[in-house]
Amino acid sequence: MLSVLNSNSTMGKYQLIYFNVRGRGEAIRTLLKDNGIDYEEINCGNNWQKEWKPQMQFGQTPALRDNDFLLVQSNAILRHLARKHGLYGDTEEEAALIDMINDGVEDLRSKYVNLIYRNYENGKDEYIADLPNQLQPFEKLLSSNGADRSGCCVGTKCSFADYNLSDLLDIHVVLAPKCLEDFPILKAYYQQYLARPGVLEYRETEAFKQRPINGNGKQ
Repeated sequence: MLSVLNSNSTMGKYQLIYFNVRGRGEAIRTLLKDNGIDYEEINCGNNWQKEWKPQMQFGQTPALRDNDFLLVQSNAILRHLARKHGLYGDTEEEAALIDMINDGVEDLRSKYVNLIYRNYENGKDEYIADLPNQLQPFEKLLSSNGADRSGCCVGTKCSFADYNLSDLLDIHVVLAPKCLEDFPILKAYYQQYLARPGVLEYRETEAFKQRPINGNGKQ
């Protein structure tokens, strides 16, 4: 078996191993890009079943290689990077709130994934109709923190949850372009995210523009 994961050629440089889709890898990519963190991306889609899947805990990606340490599960990867690069708040209370918001993101993302891969044709209209109920808690949380001005969901410093929440908003704006119109705090917060220099530069790349959101072409 080819063992790219055990190569010493990229010691000190992260490897992000994922398919060529945004999916659960996009928040990780944007965090790395926006913070100027050096990494190499490996597309595991060419030989997933035979080469890559047997190497992965739980048989899934995205995966992050940090020297000899291999980590899967997208939220675990985000938290690992956040701890190493100062993206986890300034206090224990802020860290707890960041975790809470990120868990809320995961709840809605799971519903989105279920729609995209299991019930798109029959469930899209119902999903969009219920979307305001799903977004309202985020509007309330971010309003209490002044996130429309700071661009941060907790405190005054960007955290890993900001990349995950903003990516969640990003994919929902594609699904339902007017979904933020009744949520001025979320809309302003999202616009602040899009205006971040590192985010803006990354989104201008052909890699971002050409990469599909989901693996089945639905969005």
